[in-house]
Amino acid sequence: MSAHEPGGTAPGTDPAPDTGLAAPRTADDQPRYEPPPSVGKLFFWVLLFVLAAVVVVVGGVYFA
Repeated sequence: MSAHEPGGTAPGTDPAPDTGLAAPRTADDQPRYEPPPSVGKLFFWVLLFVLAAVVVVVGGVYFA
């Protein structure tokens, strides 16, 4: 197949990778989504990022 035929790709290129963004379908053809994170898990991630920011700022003040 050449790049000009339907379904062909240009030579030396890979087909587009599957990004995993499409929601899987169930038996009744309805999209299925993951549940949102729990409040505790969300709080943990926010706390982790705040702690990392504090470490960066304190490290910058200490080494300046």
